[in-house]
Amino acid sequence: MPPPIRGPPGRSPPISKEDAERAIETVRELLHLLTAGPALVRSGPDGWHVDIPVMYQGYALDRIHLDIDKMEPSPKGRPARSSREVNPSEIKGRAEEIVSELRVLDAAEYREPERCWAVPLAWGPYLVAHVKISSDGREVVPDYGLTEEVRRYVY
Repeated sequence: MPPPIRGPPGRSPPISKEDAERAIETVRELLHLLTAGPALVRSGPDGWHVDIPVMYQGYALDRIHLDIDKMEPSPKGRPARSSREVNPSEIKGRAEEIVSELRVLDAAEYREPERCWAVPLAWGPYLVAHVKISSDGREVVPDYGLTEEVRRYVY
């Protein structure tokens, strides 16, 4: 059975090393269930930018910046830009490949305001995304803002 999605926020409970290890293991268990959402393509004065949402059970967890010129992920924190116009349909297959090649790094960061662990995902040598897991290490915490953005974009 896949890990559940966490309910509404509450007080931040005590955390432990075991909770962090459980969070990492939870992400390992759901890694094969992650899919690529629709490419979020934007243009601006500095060029074209593409994000690939990482999806789980209809919820977005994080976004991967795509370097359009290389058709590979850009490191987290570096949104790649290109002068080349992009059609979202040409990205779909490559996005699924990228998500299938993600791996879980053996560490977790605690984020107090959200009461969750952020477990990093890597593609090749790059850290490209995080999956947030509840403080007890058992439930997935979606990125609700990104989920709404994906739904607005697609529906």
